[in-house]
Amino acid sequence: MLKERSDGSRLNQKNIKTPLGTGYKPELDQTSICDADGLALYQGLIGILRWIVELGRIDIMYAVSIMSRYLAECREGHLDQVLHIFGYLKKYTNSTLLMDPNQPRFHADTFQEVDWSNFYPDAKEAIPHNMPTPLGKAMSVNLFVDASHANCLATRRSHTGIVMYVNGAPIVWYSKRQDTVEVATMGAEAIAMRIAMEMNEGLRYKLRMFGVPIDGPSNVFCDNDSVVKVTTRPESQFKKKHLSCAIHRAREAQASGAARIGKEHTSTNIADIGTKALDGETLRKFREGLLH
Repeated sequence: MLKERSDGSRLNQKNIKTPLGTGYKPELDQTSICDADGLALYQGLIGILRWIVELGRIDIMYAVSIMSRYLAECREGHLDQVLHIFGYLKKYTNSTLLMDPNQPRFHADTFQEVDWSNFYPDAKEAIPHNMPTPLGKAMSVNLFVDASHANCLATRRSHTGIVMYVNGAPIVWYSKRQDTVEVATMGAEAIAMRIAMEMNEGLRYKLRMFGVPIDGPSNVFCDNDSVVKVTTRPESQFKKKHLSCAIHRAREAQASGAARIGKEHTSTNIADIGTKALDGETLRKFREGLLH
């Protein structure tokens, strides 16, 4: 069985348009559990794929993320799907990161100006005291944040996707299942926003230590109306403790000048590529904004 599944036949299919098979859910896979040889092969292939994602193949990061859950015990169907990912890579082999040095421009109405001084009077961005003198042109930091609510059918945990740009160049990408079960989409998106704010803080600190000047607050885009409103309107309140902490984290980042939050339409939120298995046409559209 292992020989049949690892003979490369999946790599030579010509109709592969997505990293995973259409409608495939690994948590529902009921095929036989792989033997020791199959498990070793699976673990090795996942290790290779993780490095490929690190090197810039953002279009497969969601598929690799969810398939990485089965490193301790995989099934034959899981192994088959991992070979499917390699088949996808073989078809779309000539893909490199789109490194655009130009600063993107956003409409003035995208962001809401709010005076947070009465709510967070001591909010300050962490500035490294020993950073070198900034040189060169100032760079803008832009983040796209998304979450797919209750995406995992086995645990009903949501999945977070984040793509971070410096000017027009993607430099950080993130796709991971959340640690808690959120009963509403707003909760899942709020958790994703908190993670994005923490990543933004780390990136801005690192850029300053590299001597890179930063142009104003980071532009953070989210496609959930409720999260945008509750994080940009001081009068908004939320009672659940862990979500309230996430929301205050986003507000405080704005008060310190480290970020500003704006609305992005779902159809153009490129972070969607890290939250769910997209159809071929949608994946192609997002891939064009990241790879060429």
